[in-house]
This record gives sequence, structure tokens and C-alpha cells, in this order.
Amino acid sequence: MGIFERFLSVWVGLAILLGVGLGIWFTPYFQWIATMQVAQINLPIAVLIWLMIYPMMIQIDWLAIKNIRHNPKGLWLTLTVNWLIKPFTMALVGWLFFKVFFAGWVDEQSASEYIAGMILLGVAPCTAMVFVWSQLVKGDPNYTLVQVSLNDVIMIFAFAPITGLLLGMNDITIPWDTLFFSVLLYLVLPLLVGVATRKSLQDEHKILQFSQRFKPLSILGLLLTVVLLFAFQAQTIVDKPMIILLIAIPLLVQTYGIFALSAIWAKWLKLPHAISAPACLIGTSNFFELAVAVAIALFGLNSGAALATVVGVLVEVPVMLSLVWWINRKSLENKGV
Repeated sequence: MGIFERFLSVWVGLAILLGVGLGIWFTPYFQWIATMQVAQINLPIAVLIWLMIYPMMIQIDWLAIKNIRHNPKGLWLTLTVNWLIKPFTMALVGWLFFKVFFAGWVDEQSASEYIAGMILLGVAPCTAMVFVWSQLVKGDPNYTLVQVSLNDVIMIFAFAPITGLLLGMNDITIPWDTLFFSVLLYLVLPLLVGVATRKSLQDEHKILQFSQRFKPLSILGLLLTVVLLFAFQAQTIVDKPMIILLIAIPLLVQTYGIFALSAIWAKWLKLPHAISAPACLIGTSNFFELAVAVAIALFGLNSGAALATVVGVLVEVPVMLSLVWWINRKSLENKGV
């Protein structure tokens, strides 16, 4: 494992601090960057999102999906949690906290936008960082790849309808054209380019080498995205630090709750550790790159929805590392170590 994966929390934390600092000190420059839009899509963010998404799309092995019938339980767990439970519990948790528990502290418009950001996180299951989490818990890499590949295929067709449904249920106006354009830009096109790349490289060894060479750009894309996002939201973060905490609380409740549900279900299904561990982590983590991009496209760079997805970035890394630690500890206990 490279130095980036080992010290992921450190790099993301530094990127957050750098982003807030730059956003405060060089506000006009970032306001100018925020205006670089086409069809409500911020171009610098779009380029950085592509840098992150493209390498993982290359890794999708379509032939491996054909073998899911041999061991389907782990896939059923992942798919059920990701598409039939998690989006709806995220919307419910967001509504409970911002419309009920925090109603006296947050205005109606902001509350709706925070809920929208949480919904976008909930409808986008992790497809990139989960490979890191799977490696850390000694998960089956091939099975993890199949799980992620199948989720990506479903996401292309299910992301927009489920997002639209849940946003509509919370009385949030849905710009359908922007939503579908975002799915096309951040899912369909990278997927097609990834398929074309795999076909041109053909050999799995060459595909792996290509992905490894592209990895530094993907890492750079992640860190620069975090810097930009926190720079855009810097003034809000400094002026209203309590808002960050209010958004983080329901996200933490949702994340740990979904993980507990997945872990209990995996134990009931008697899944082996190499399959159950990454299955639980896939259902728990979020494709925050997509959620951030769509939130910006739908609601704007300075919206509450964008802020909520950015807080999702802030929360996810330390939370997922804590779950990795718990899984590995339980694994050692089960082995009698």
C-alpha cells in the first residue's frame, strides 16, 4: 500500500486546511473560478472529478460480472443496502435532524439544501475508495471488483430516478435536465471511455500498469477537489462552524447505522470475512466525488447542498478508517489472536 493510502486522513486534512486558508485569503480568485461554468457545470471541478473517476472505470471487468451467480449472497447484501435501504434512510435521517431536531437552529431553505446534499451522498455508493478499504480489511479483491462493477452499472440507470424521487418527496425543485446531464457526464461517458481503454489495452497486466501510472493524477484530482471545495465554502465554514457540526451529526448516525445493519445481516447470511467485510464497507461509504459534482451542478457552488456533500468528504475518511480498525479487530478476535 502506498504512502497516500496509509496517511489518507492526513493528506485530506491538510487539503481541507489549505482550501479554507486559500478561500479566506484569496476570495476573489476563487469567486472567479466559481464562475467558470457551462450548463451549470463548474469546469475545473468537472476536470478534477474526471481525473478521479476515469481510473476506476478502467478497472471494471465486465467479464467478471458473469460469475456473480456462483456466490450471490454478498452481492445481494450490497445491492439491497445500496439501492433499497441506504438512500431512503439517508433521506429520513436528514429530514428528522434538519426538519425536527435542528429546526430551531436552521432556516427552512438551508435545511432543505442540507437534506438534498445528504440525499445525493446516500444515492451514490462508493466505487473508488472502497478498493482501499477492501485492501485494508483483507477483502477478496476480485469479488470487490464485481460488487463495484455491478453497482456502477445500476448507478447509471438508478441514480437520477431515485435522486429525483427523494428530492421531490422533500419538496425540493428538481432541475431534471441538469441531473441527467450530470449522470451522463460523470458516469456514462467515463464508463464508455474506460471500456474503450480496456479494449485497447486488452491484457490485464497492461491495464494494471496503465492504472498505476494514472494513479498519481487521480490522487492529485482528489486533493485538488477537496482544496477547491473547501475554498469555495471557506467563508461559511469560518462564519458558521456550528453548521459543519450539525451536518456531520446525521451523517455519522447514518454511516454507523448502515454499517451496523450490514454487519448484522452479513453475520446472519454467514458470509466469509473476505466477502462480508468489503460488502459492509461498500454499503457504508459514499461516492462523494459524484455527489459533490451533482450538488454543485444542481444547486450551485455556494449552496447548502454542496456544503453538505463537502462535509461528507470531511466525515467519511476518519469514519471509514475507524470501521476498518473495528473489522480487523473483530477478525483477530475470531481467530483467537
